[in-house]
Amino acid sequence: MMRHGEEVTFGKSGLDRAAELRGRDDVLAAARLSATSECILLWRGFPLLSGDAVLARLAMDHPVLQGRDAVPILLGRSENGLVFAQDISEWSPDAAPADLGPGHHQPAPLPQHPEIEQGYHFGDLRGIMGRMERRDAETLSTARALFNWHSTHKFCARCGQPSQMSMAGWQRECNACGGQHFPRTDPVVIMLITHGNDLLMGRSPGWPDGMWSLLAGFVEPGESIEGAVRREVMEEARIPVGDVEYLSSQPWAFPNSLMFGCRGEALGREITVDPVELDDARWFSKEEVVDALSGTHQSVRPFRRGAIAEFLIRNWVADTLD
Repeated sequence: MMRHGEEVTFGKSGLDRAAELRGRDDVLAAARLSATSECILLWRGFPLLSGDAVLARLAMDHPVLQGRDAVPILLGRSENGLVFAQDISEWSPDAAPADLGPGHHQPAPLPQHPEIEQGYHFGDLRGIMGRMERRDAETLSTARALFNWHSTHKFCARCGQPSQMSMAGWQRECNACGGQHFPRTDPVVIMLITHGNDLLMGRSPGWPDGMWSLLAGFVEPGESIEGAVRREVMEEARIPVGDVEYLSSQPWAFPNSLMFGCRGEALGREITVDPVELDDARWFSKEEVVDALSGTHQSVRPFRRGAIAEFLIRNWVADTLD
């Protein structure tokens, strides 16, 4: 692991997750009424902000939090008190945006909720993640991942009956068959594949012009991280990979992944692109990558700040991976 691997966005910020309180309904009920508790707010994946990239923290008696059927999820403990999260995705304004995916910026401004005062606004996490304070980033990533999971796991996987949220949002239970279900995290490898002074990058179908990044793919059942790196690069670009080394990880709540950043040594240079997986792939010299990072490359856009791909590329250029 690289020495400063946890500096990646959404990485370790020291968030106390207060796991010992998740089953304490009495304590949590009192905390939801406490003046020292606070709540963050999400609407269809968009966080409520109190500044350009500052996560808003509302008092528990804020009007927008009142009269809701869903109980806020417990995220952890701050210096002041407990931190909760509430999702208000059922709110339907006239013009509802959608998460447009990598490289596509959400048109601004997003709708203003009638119960939320001026000075607060919903923002696009993809656009601000590289500028967020570390604790805000980890807190928001945790909330977004949990709400993503709850939104797609409302029924028991054992018997198909509706399941209910429990353990302060960290579990779902089925009253029909007794099944217990826990938040899902999908492991993904993202790899910095080099050959001499060159870096392998690719483009996925549908990406904006000029957007390139490192190759990535899901880890399959029964597969090691190293095995997944070699398989994905071979499948997508037909490049054999030798030594593989783990570097850093990043929680990636788009929707529920954990990215394992690795570097690998290519054993060949001839690329054959799988058109189903990639639109294109090619080798870039370190000098070209420097130009892309600085925004001066004629055909490659700057890499998205805050994503582990940019973090790994920037450290490769600076020779600080070790």
